Amino acid sequence: MLDFVEFGKGRRNRCSLDIVQKMLVVASVRVRKTRIMYQANLSYLQVQKYLHILLEQGLLKLDGDSVYLITKKGWGFLELYDDYVRRRMRIKKQIDQSARDRVSLEKMCFGNDSLTKKKFEKEGVRS
Repeated sequence: MLDFVEFGKGRRNRCSLDIVQKMLVVASVRVRKTRIMYQANLSYLQVQKYLHILLEQGLLKLDGDSVYLITKKGWGFLELYDDYVRRRMRIKKQIDQSARDRVSLEKMCFGNDSLTKKKFEKEGVRS
């Protein structure tokens, strides 16, 4: 089975892709709507909306009487989502490192003298 990365821990709001990912992971075994709702931490209206979309798009299927199960297309989504999250985390780390490198470079040029740096910026010389 895939090793799914959880993205967005600590964020206040999840994006729709995060919600879909969680719903599909929950539905990797046969489950009812209420199980999806509770494990994905959704309201009744939210689970209704997302189930409709996921069924329509073929990411989930009804397997028997009110039982949901992920489809092959749903597994494909999870693989792509996992790759997307890993790449996004790698890029974020690179951006964070670039910001730290910039601070180091500015310290090498200007030391801790923020007045010199501000003078350059005020005169239109970008640091």
